[in-house]
Amino acid sequence: MRDWFKRGTPWIWLNAGAVSISLVMVFGLIGHIAYNGLQHFWPSNVVAFEYQEPGRDAEQVLGEVDAAETLTAPAARERGFEVEDDDALITRYRIKRGNRDVDGRDFVWYADVNMSEWSYPKDAVVIERRQWGDFIGYLRDVRIDGEKVETVSDEGDATWDRFLELYEENRSRIQEIQRIERVEIGAVNAEIEEIRLAERQLEADVTLSEEERTEQLEALEAERDRWEAEYAELEERRNELLEEVGRYAVGMETAAGKEVVIAMGDVVKPWRPNAMSVWDKARFYVGDFWDFVSGYPREANTEGGILPAIFGTVLMTIVMAIFVTPFGVLAAIYLREYARQGPLTRMIRISVNNLAGVPSIVFGVFGLGFFVYFVGGGVDQLFFEERLPAPTFGKGGVLWASLTLALLTLPVVIVSTEEGLSRIPGSIRQGALALGATKAEMLWRVVIPLATPAMITGLILAVARAAGEVAPLMLVGVVKLAPQLPVDGSFPYIHLERSFMHLGFHIFDVGFQSPNVEAGRPLVYATALILVLVIIVLNLTAISIRNFLREKYKAESD
Repeated sequence: MRDWFKRGTPWIWLNAGAVSISLVMVFGLIGHIAYNGLQHFWPSNVVAFEYQEPGRDAEQVLGEVDAAETLTAPAARERGFEVEDDDALITRYRIKRGNRDVDGRDFVWYADVNMSEWSYPKDAVVIERRQWGDFIGYLRDVRIDGEKVETVSDEGDATWDRFLELYEENRSRIQEIQRIERVEIGAVNAEIEEIRLAERQLEADVTLSEEERTEQLEALEAERDRWEAEYAELEERRNELLEEVGRYAVGMETAAGKEVVIAMGDVVKPWRPNAMSVWDKARFYVGDFWDFVSGYPREANTEGGILPAIFGTVLMTIVMAIFVTPFGVLAAIYLREYARQGPLTRMIRISVNNLAGVPSIVFGVFGLGFFVYFVGGGVDQLFFEERLPAPTFGKGGVLWASLTLALLTLPVVIVSTEEGLSRIPGSIRQGALALGATKAEMLWRVVIPLATPAMITGLILAVARAAGEVAPLMLVGVVKLAPQLPVDGSFPYIHLERSFMHLGFHIFDVGFQSPNVEAGRPLVYATALILVLVIIVLNLTAISIRNFLREKYKAESD
């Protein structure tokens, strides 16, 4: 037994066990997130039943089963269910009824002891709406200009087919309306704003004569008239499309028999889950997940997609990496190769290590005070005075968020690069110097290439931390809903001064600040999964670069 301990076998097994437990926890966490997030996009069947509690009128219920749990009789009574037998076990189901605009509640718990037998009506319809969440009910008619042109009968699915036909026609119109509002009108407004700023500059320019000023103002006025005419054309086209979309509507009926008219322009996506085959559901699932990844948020971020959050997270991380890598590498090279090793250098290293332990919110406060107010405000005074009092750089944006996170992750890059430099044998340095290379040539052509994998390792760690940070971003640029992406077709095309959305903040907002937390809970899991995948993709990209450089310089050194 003593020899067994001396050989270190127990420690090998302990390490293996710890690694195994860690892997199980990591994959278990990812699996839990994926299961709870991805199942949201599957079109669940709609159940119908009658619910009658003792002493109350019967209630017709139609909805999706969202959750279930088994309760003891005392626990069921605490939750408001009437149970006579103390030994009974009650199963209660949380039913997503939708129709929040009708009865004010999306989700309701029902006890199985008061339910009738479940049925799955083939004609049950689920409609995802732009407002008020999902509607779950029965299709009764299709209307054009307020007149019923198709009414449900026993002759088949003619009304449903007509509904789908009009829905497809209107979807192309709605997409054109969104393109006009988000892209074309925005571009025209940007041009008009530039003309307004140019006019303010001319009026303040004392070097121009009155004739020159008048001539240039007239040219700007003509240019503005042209853009305003284009704006009027776009607005007219949008109004025509809105009027055309507004002609169509569908008459629906809730499980309780209440009639509800839904405008076709409010319909995002309709489906009849009980009438769909497995193949139809699989196709719907893929399309719904793609809409989530590529769409824009709605309904206080509890509906719609997360494209702006994905784009903002990736762009901010890339800009952060561009800033932190050169500064971190140069600082590490100076500390390791140029600085005289003594008390001052040791103090600097201790400070760098301690900087890594500073709470991230402190970096956010520093970024707000220094980058946003001091630097950004100074830039506005020097270069964008005509835009004041509206700030350009003197507010939160992608640039200041990236710089703040660059400071946050700088110690990681410095320490990792220093470790890589320290592992390079002194014989390599001496050999390069013996062959006539200067110290700078020895560093930049021999030492630094060999230390590149360690630099990339530091970058990987920096990206992994920065992509998931939320607290500092809330102070220096992230917003609940960004009206524009930081990249568009207007010069200079990349607008780092704009505020942006972030996956981490989106998770916080939907999970804790949403007015309808239960409806947003699946999106929290789905967004968390996307954030994990984004970090994995960024890290795999960096790892592949690191492995390529490692093999390249290893072959050259051999």
